[in-house]
Amino acid sequence: MSRATEAATIPTTPAAPTGRIVPAGGAVSAATRRAVYDVNERPPVSRLIPLGLQHLFAMFGATVLVPILTGLNSSVALLTAGLGTLLFILITGGKVPAFLGSSFAFIAPIIAISQAYGASYALGGAVAVGLLYAVVAGVIRAVGTNWIDRVLPPVVVGPIIMVIGLGLAGSVIGAAGLNQAGLSLSDVNVQIVLFTVAATAAATGFLRGFFGLIPILVGLTSGYVFALLRAAVDFTPVISASWLALPQVQFPAFSWAAIAAMLPVSIVTLAEHLGDVLVLSSVTGRNFPKNPGLHRTILGDGLATALAGLLGGPPNTTYGENVGVMAVTRVYSVWTIGTAAVFAIALSFIGKMGALLQTIPSPVITGMSIVLFGTIAASGMRNLIQNQVDFGQRRNLVIASVILVLGIGGAKLSIGSVHLEGMALAALAGVLLNLIMPGEKTKAQVVSTMVGGVEARTDGEVECVAEGETGAAAEVAATAETRLNDNVRR
Repeated sequence: MSRATEAATIPTTPAAPTGRIVPAGGAVSAATRRAVYDVNERPPVSRLIPLGLQHLFAMFGATVLVPILTGLNSSVALLTAGLGTLLFILITGGKVPAFLGSSFAFIAPIIAISQAYGASYALGGAVAVGLLYAVVAGVIRAVGTNWIDRVLPPVVVGPIIMVIGLGLAGSVIGAAGLNQAGLSLSDVNVQIVLFTVAATAAATGFLRGFFGLIPILVGLTSGYVFALLRAAVDFTPVISASWLALPQVQFPAFSWAAIAAMLPVSIVTLAEHLGDVLVLSSVTGRNFPKNPGLHRTILGDGLATALAGLLGGPPNTTYGENVGVMAVTRVYSVWTIGTAAVFAIALSFIGKMGALLQTIPSPVITGMSIVLFGTIAASGMRNLIQNQVDFGQRRNLVIASVILVLGIGGAKLSIGSVHLEGMALAALAGVLLNLIMPGEKTKAQVVSTMVGGVEARTDGEVECVAEGETGAAAEVAATAETRLNDNVRR
């Protein structure tokens, strides 16, 4: 689901010490001003519990689906998702409100390795992937993150965010069977989806006070009740489940062949991680690649994945569903994410509760996902608008167009043993186009002109080139600025 997580406004001005994105003049970003609970704020317990449950419901379906498809244990997946999220929060210093759940990117290699060698060797590959993340984090810490501004300007970041949201649309609709021919309003699944969307939209638009903070939970609960009335809920799993059940932990085994089959996928998941971190930055109004740093978020993700492999769970990744919840509710608190993680751990030991959550019909999940993923896509559009990306420039138009078509169209490309598709391929194409295509000179860029040995630049700096000194005579600087403006207008 996301995993794909998931982008940020890369600021043109320095970030505040708190990590908030600040525009020129030092004002706090609009996202931060509108926050009901900011990243480091702790809601009261009476609100913290339902806010945490809301995030739990958002991640549950995808997290338990991966082990079902791969033959791993669902309870262990919940356990490792909760533990991995808490570990991530610890490593990032409680500065990044991200929930980590089962990654869809590794489904194919886990199945292939399990069939060829056994599930234990697939878990060993997951541990190796986590350790590779740690190595990448060390490299990023050494070289810094200044390259992000050059590689990922708003014209690349904005469309990537849109792809993250819209690229999941097909799978969400397909999961509920809404892409089949001949469907009409008389179909029960269609009714449930529409009711859930309407209930979520109504809760978002009309509810105030406490209930205004949990519109996703309200929408999901309403959709579930409606599904009950339409006899679309099967309680068989609840009846057969025990009250207490210890997660069936499985330990990894290691093989170079299995590791070699898993590692190439990490290229894709690293791109997804960056996308999710950028989305989080955009939604919360902070610059997480700079503070606490991309090396910390990647390290947290990697160690969470390694821990999952050691205990028998699928590799973890940051979840776009939970980002969507934050975008809708404007509750960015790390405490709500931590609470959801604790609930996930508890559910791994409560058999009937976990089974009850599994009874949520897919049309209800679909209705909720339509709102969440649509919100993520809209955040990408907002990123472009806020950064005033000029689509009158052909360069920007081409870059954004390629990213959107490749990402939403589901294009696939294999380079040796590495398979790229969807968001990862679109992001790579966008980055390459941005680096290759020449820019069009505008006054917003750093351009210069020479007047009597003085270089005037649109970034406001005047430098005496001949003598290598800063601060030329005022009249010379003024002349240089005038020439510069004339050149830009031409």
